[in-house]
Amino acid sequence: MISQEIIVDSHASVGQRLDLYLARLKAEQFSRSRIQRLIDTGSVKVNGHSVSSHYRIKFQDKIEFEGLPLFRDDLTRAEDIPLDIVAEDEEIILVNKPPGMVVHPAHGNLNHTLVNALLFHLSKNAAARFPRPSEGAKTAPLLSTLGGSIRPGIVHRLDKDTSGIMIIAKNDHAHRLLAKQFKNQTLERVYRVIVRGIVQHDEGHCEEPVGRAFLNRKKVVVKPSGGKEALTYYKVLRRYKKATLLEVRPHTGRTHQIRVHMAHLGYPVLGDAFYGVTHGEIARQAVHALGIGFIHPATKKKVYYETALPEDMSRLLAYLEAEK
Repeated sequence: MISQEIIVDSHASVGQRLDLYLARLKAEQFSRSRIQRLIDTGSVKVNGHSVSSHYRIKFQDKIEFEGLPLFRDDLTRAEDIPLDIVAEDEEIILVNKPPGMVVHPAHGNLNHTLVNALLFHLSKNAAARFPRPSEGAKTAPLLSTLGGSIRPGIVHRLDKDTSGIMIIAKNDHAHRLLAKQFKNQTLERVYRVIVRGIVQHDEGHCEEPVGRAFLNRKKVVVKPSGGKEALTYYKVLRRYKKATLLEVRPHTGRTHQIRVHMAHLGYPVLGDAFYGVTHGEIARQAVHALGIGFIHPATKKKVYYETALPEDMSRLLAYLEAEK
């Protein structure tokens, strides 16, 4: 069961209907109708009491939220999906994720994810190394367990339509050490991003806080008040007639951070229908996680891995070069 406790700490939420408040807050997990059913069956309590969907939220209300999980553990299955493995050892795997691939199972994407592909890759390798495990022997997990059964091995994520390099943890020890580096913001992350417009300054940054939009919980916006700290550095690599190729280094790792910050600066990402502008030469946002540097969990030495620019972004650059 999924059990959560929510304290209403925003005056802006006061007076909202309970079902609408939860549906917006949990848009990525539950539909509004599912929320209403949970309230009607008493799975949602406010200050220890069952209430109706029409209950109006008060400041400092304690909402206890309990519902069925989105998935059963056995739904996260291995699938034979090709992977571009950048590097692999006993502790970690580095994968070049293609655009269009979801990182882990979620509402509406139960299969064909990076996790499904990783489970197949590792189970195949394990079978080759240990073809006949002894009867009754327990097999070690293929990936770290700290992310749960839906997100095994996943230390960080990329958006579905963002391509590029990701670190996967094979065990809990590696997961903890990598997660600590992400939390302490000590990893080096390098992106290639193509934006609309001619970026004037050779280098710059954006440090506007970001957070979920009030009416659309799937959208992230700049929130000077109440947003989470976010810092993005950028450097111009090449200017075109109506676009610019940037090297972007996010210091923090907020959801959609690069796309939101660049749009806020007036240079929306090409191909980004959500925050930027569509473009006929690319069918997704032109954002690629090019490289990543970190302290290896086993050797404790700094390592750096890099990937090539994907074909669709290379094609877009060729188009922009010809246009220039």
